[in-house]
Amino acid sequence: MQSRVPNAQVLAQMGLELAEYEGLIGNMYDSAMDIRCMGDSLRQLRKLFKANFVTLILRVQDEPLLSPMMVAGDIELGEGGINHYAYYAKSTLFDGLPTDTVFTIDELMTDEEWVSSSFYLLFCQPHDCHQMLGADIRMPDGSTVRLRINRPRGQARFSQVERDMCAMLLPHLRRALHMHSLLDRSESLGSLYSQTISRMAVATIVLDENGTVVQLNPVAREIIASQDGLKVVGGRLEATYPSDNRELSRLVRNAFQRVKQGHAGLQIAEATSISRPSGKVSLGVVVELIPTQELVEGKGKPTVVVYVRDAVSKSLVSNVVTSQLYNLTPAETLLALELANGLSLEEASEALNIRRNTARAHLRSIFSKTGVRRQTELVRIMLNSVVALAGPQLPGLAKDAL
Repeated sequence: MQSRVPNAQVLAQMGLELAEYEGLIGNMYDSAMDIRCMGDSLRQLRKLFKANFVTLILRVQDEPLLSPMMVAGDIELGEGGINHYAYYAKSTLFDGLPTDTVFTIDELMTDEEWVSSSFYLLFCQPHDCHQMLGADIRMPDGSTVRLRINRPRGQARFSQVERDMCAMLLPHLRRALHMHSLLDRSESLGSLYSQTISRMAVATIVLDENGTVVQLNPVAREIIASQDGLKVVGGRLEATYPSDNRELSRLVRNAFQRVKQGHAGLQIAEATSISRPSGKVSLGVVVELIPTQELVEGKGKPTVVVYVRDAVSKSLVSNVVTSQLYNLTPAETLLALELANGLSLEEASEALNIRRNTARAHLRSIFSKTGVRRQTELVRIMLNSVVALAGPQLPGLAKDAL
């Protein structure tokens, strides 16, 4: 993957100004945050190499799955700039090539062998992809990303300087895609944790360094929308009653003060309760500093998280998972969930429109299957079990299970 001539000479021979090269590389690295920027880079490569198609095969999927690719060419782009096509890696002419090495078709076979190959006839000839310049890029995690640059039959073959230009770009492609992969993985895990917290009926309200609300999870949005104890005024979180609001503001200020004093690494959480105009049980609130290792000052960054728990809210658990976990029938599952939500046996039977004797029979069966003897024990194991950690079931699955 070494250029035969200095990079500056390659750029000059390609007719590429330094500003254009910086824009091309910049788009590659911007794709770490937004993969669509890689599409801009591929379109720049298409123009630079006078190609009709430039393709980046991100991952090869086995049949019958389609492989995600980014393509610059005369095609309709998919969602987010990603298209999915069949790619039969084992049946291509490029399986097992050395990684991080630029190649052209000329090096691999004669023109007669190329145009008579089934791969060319099936996938290349219909799109007039005759000339090919490419490389298989080895990623740090061991996977392979494939770059393919194609020209029509009437165009000139790829020159040595174009090979050198392609080789110059490979390290940047690798780093940009690797950064995107790491950020995407972190974002996916963060989203998973956030969804899990929401299913546990815990509201999370994230504040920036100025105390402005920057993020609410679905549970927090419901609590704020109810205007029953907490509200957002002018972008700031406030309690309904002045005394509660002063205490809430004090906890938030304390968290900010720890940042200013250089104690951001200390995991100190403070709690309070917020009274509700409706007369319902007070909201429980915990204020905690978000740990950070950021070295560069920035505005609008998450600084403090406020956790809110509504003790009287219904648990957000999956009927199917509850049934699977304790081997309950659909009717027993519904009764167990109503009891877990704080209803008495009589209230639960009315809510489910069943007779009390039927409810008692279901409860005895539930006790037998769960190994508990009292209703309070049943509520405890339901609230402390893993059922709240499971995602909501698909409607079709829920219908089949119940």
